Amino acid sequence: MKRIVIFASGSGSNAENLIKFFQNSDTASVIQVLTNNPHAKVLERCKKLNISALSFNRIAFSKSNDVLNVLKAAQPDLIILAGFLWKFPEFILKEFENKVINVHPALLPNYGGKGMYGMNVHDAVVANKETETGITIHYVNENYDEGAIIFQAKCDVLPTDSADDVAGKIHLLEMKHFPLTVNKLLK
Repeated sequence: MKRIVIFASGSGSNAENLIKFFQNSDTASVIQVLTNNPHAKVLERCKKLNISALSFNRIAFSKSNDVLNVLKAAQPDLIILAGFLWKFPEFILKEFENKVINVHPALLPNYGGKGMYGMNVHDAVVANKETETGITIHYVNENYDEGAIIFQAKCDVLPTDSADDVAGKIHLLEMKHFPLTVNKLLK
């Protein structure tokens, strides 16, 4: 049975979707969720789903080995960033090489990089009058959104779409494709 650890910063809808997807799986299970936000809604979701969840600060994450030691103890086969907003430290990436993936709310390499997350991405897509956008599931490396692409899914952007409309379409793509892609990756 493969072990998954999820990092999230906010509401945790992707984390909950992954937890529920793997609840009765014989492939993998989500064993822990870690967050950099002690007030993140993902903590409430984990409590309801009976999943271990911890919050940490920047010192524990990137200036000490605290989070690294939690990960070493968990022995994950895959670390999933699901709406996690901090850049992953290189020393953790080295320890878990090719085991950290992220979902990005655009078709990389477009709309990637520092500051390009959530509504910032959708606002830019609408402002630039794009006709399509989508999601990219990719490996995480030392640079924002530059790791090898694992999977992409597209959706149309209509001239009448607002950034909120685009966000809704992206959310549907994430809910559908993220668990399936993770499952495929772990098999």
